[in-house]
Amino acid sequence: MKFLSFTAGLLASFLLSSPSFAEQKPPKDDVFSKNYIKETMLKVTDWQLSNPKHKATDWTNGAFYAGVMAAYETTKSSRILDSLMLMGERNNWLPGNRYDHADDIAICQTYIDLYRIKKDRRMIQATIDTVQKIRKVPGVEVKRHGITWWWCDALFMAPPVLAKLSKTLNDPSYLTQNDTLFKQTYDLLYNTEEDLYARDASYLVNASGEGKKEANGKKIFWSRGNGWVMGGLVRVLQELPKNHPQRDFYLTQFKEMSNRLAALQQADGLWRSSLLDPESFPGGEGSGSGFNCYAMAWGINQGILDKAKFKPVVQKAWTGLNSLLTPAGKVGWVQPIGADPRRNFNAESWEVYGAGAYLLAGSEVIKMKW
Repeated sequence: MKFLSFTAGLLASFLLSSPSFAEQKPPKDDVFSKNYIKETMLKVTDWQLSNPKHKATDWTNGAFYAGVMAAYETTKSSRILDSLMLMGERNNWLPGNRYDHADDIAICQTYIDLYRIKKDRRMIQATIDTVQKIRKVPGVEVKRHGITWWWCDALFMAPPVLAKLSKTLNDPSYLTQNDTLFKQTYDLLYNTEEDLYARDASYLVNASGEGKKEANGKKIFWSRGNGWVMGGLVRVLQELPKNHPQRDFYLTQFKEMSNRLAALQQADGLWRSSLLDPESFPGGEGSGSGFNCYAMAWGINQGILDKAKFKPVVQKAWTGLNSLLTPAGKVGWVQPIGADPRRNFNAESWEVYGAGAYLLAGSEVIKMKW
C-alpha cells in the first residue's frame, strides 16, 4: 500500500497546483464540457489514489486501474502514467495467486495496456504464462463449479485480458480460448427472455419457477453484475478483429443488454441495485450505473447503438453519476463488495471500482458530440 500513497502524493502535487481545480461543482450543464470531464477525471483519480483499499492485484483494483488507464488516455497526464507504472513495478507485473480465477487476472488488462506503450516484455510475461496455464492445467474453479468463469462479473475480469493478448501478440488462439470460456458462462447464466445475466447459478430459477426472487416476485438480476458484463463486452469488442467469426455473438449480446438496461434506467439517470425491483432499492447505485454509462456511450461513439435512442440515456446517466461526487472527487453511493443487490449503501459508501467505473464512463462521454 505504501506505493499507492507515494503515487497519490505525486499526483496530488500536480492536481492541487492547478488553478483550474475548483472545489465547487460546476453548473449542471457544464458536466458535459471537455474541460470539466478532464478535470473531474483527474480529481477522482487523485482522491482514489490517496485513499487506497485492497491488495493492488485484487479484482477491485483491476476495475479501478482500468479506469485510471482510461484517465491517462483521456488527459495524457504524465503523473497518471507514472502512477500506473509504479503500480506495475510494485506488483512485479504479476497477477494474483489463483491462476484460474478471473478476479486474479483483472489487473492484467492494465499491464497489457502499459506494455503497448513501453514495449517491455516482462510487463506481460506473467500474464501470458497464467493464461496459458489455464489451457493446460485443470483448475479449482472448474472442479467446484463446472466452468471456469462461473459468475457474471468474471466477464469483465478475464475476457478482455485474453482479447488484449490476442491483439497484442497477433495470436488468435487467445480469442479461441476466450470464446470457449465466455460461451460457457453465457449458456449457464444469460436469460434470453430478460436479456440479462444471473449473478451465478444460485440465482437461476428452474422450469417450475422455483428459485430466489425479489419482494415483487421478479427474478433477481443484480445491477452491478450486469454492468460489469457490459463493461467486459465493450473491452472485448474493442480488441476483436472486424472479421472475427464470433464478433456477432458479442455484438448481439451488447445490443440486447443495452436495450434492456435502457428500459430499466430510473428517472434520476441511475440504475438500482436490483434491476427488476427498483422500489425495494431506492438509492441509485454508482458502480453499475458507471459501467452502463461507459458501455452505452461507447456504443454510440462506435455507431453500434442508435444515437437518437441512447443519447438521452447516456445524458441522464452522466448527469446522475456526477450527482454522486463529493467536491473532493469521491464517488459515493457505491454498493459494497457482495454477490447480490442486498448490501446496503448510502452517500458515504465508496469503493475503488466505483471510481474506476466513473473514469471509464468519462473517457467515452468526453468523445460524444452534444
